[in-house]
Amino acid sequence: MLHNKNAEIFIPDGTDIQEAIKRTTHMGIGAHQDDLEIMAYHGIQQCFQSKEDYFFGCIVTNGSGSARESIYKDYTDEEMVIVRCKEQKKAAYLGEYGALALLDYRSKEVKDNKNTVIISELANLIKIAQPQVIYTHNLADKHSSHIGVVIKVIKALRSLQKKYHPKQLLGCEVWRDLDWMNDNEKVCLDVSKHPNLASSLVEIFNSQIVGGKRYDLAAIGRRLSNATYNSSHTVDETNALSYAMDLTPLIEDDSLDIKTFIEEYINRFKLEVMNMIDLII
Repeated sequence: MLHNKNAEIFIPDGTDIQEAIKRTTHMGIGAHQDDLEIMAYHGIQQCFQSKEDYFFGCIVTNGSGSARESIYKDYTDEEMVIVRCKEQKKAAYLGEYGALALLDYRSKEVKDNKNTVIISELANLIKIAQPQVIYTHNLADKHSSHIGVVIKVIKALRSLQKKYHPKQLLGCEVWRDLDWMNDNEKVCLDVSKHPNLASSLVEIFNSQIVGGKRYDLAAIGRRLSNATYNSSHTVDETNALSYAMDLTPLIEDDSLDIKTFIEEYINRFKLEVMNMIDLII
């Protein structure tokens, strides 16, 4: 089912692989180990301890290029791959994911616009899973590997018949938040359920935290910040909020240009800022 020799599918509850993937309702496709726990918690919490909804996590790269300090500072790339995959499996077990796919690509392969193997592999997994919602990276993320993943997800979906498309394709926050988007265009995701689980899932990735990158604090802090600053004239409706960009139009209409799509978001933000200044100046 998977292309790379060291790629694998992990099923926390031991269900048959095909059956485990077919029961998917929510799917997260991220570049790196821990991306899903940061950006796709909305889907994870929805499926946690549910008998009807199941989360299928897919990690495209192997994590070999990750920064390393402290006890990991002398680890080779190969050793870091083992550590990061182990951490991701722990998260899948704790979060009760229905399935986890570790595709084992290098970051340079994800960013290669000539690499169609990843597109085909993602398309095949999506076709089997047929999720109602897919969470992936947003098109304004500042990490190039994240942009590589979201573009390949869009191309994978465009290669499939519409009957295999999710109802929603959401581009979520990791290496750039989406507070800058106009309020009427933000997809606001309430991520306040199971706060202990939300924290624990990010904390599992010890290899990323001990080197001085406090993703555990930053991810939870961003959600609290979003909830508080979401509206200036109303009380908070939740204490944890994630923003997403609705990428669904890009798979409903294959003729839409990806670059133009995100450029128009940025232009609308610029227009709103200038219009507000014009009202006051």
